[in-house]
Amino acid sequence: MSLNLTILPERFAVCRLQSGADFREPAARSSLFALTRTTDELSLVCSEADAPLEALIEPGWRAFKVTGPLDFALTGILASLANPLADSGVGIFAVSTYDTDYVLVKETDLPRAAQALQAAGHSIHPTKNSE
Repeated sequence: MSLNLTILPERFAVCRLQSGADFREPAARSSLFALTRTTDELSLVCSEADAPLEALIEPGWRAFKVTGPLDFALTGILASLANPLADSGVGIFAVSTYDTDYVLVKETDLPRAAQALQAAGHSIHPTKNSE
């Protein structure tokens, strides 16, 4: 499976807050904002500038966006990205939306990640101004 990917221009943070935290979304300033609440935690992916100070913050992430929308019947999308990255020793944080998938890698791993994904047959395109 060959996918078209875009590297988003922002630096992202992956954050953890208490499950019951009263969190209000900041004004949309970046191309990716993801919030997931479970009984154990509230996880947030946002631009580093929007990371809440009271959170446990892991900064320095960059994101590959899979060009979508993707059909729900497709299988192996994340595996086709995660496997070559794992083989190259690159850790990931994945976010899925209704239309597509995002794979975040630490900024220090970005060149190696891009090389591994291209070697696996994926195409990486410049960021469009509308994203």
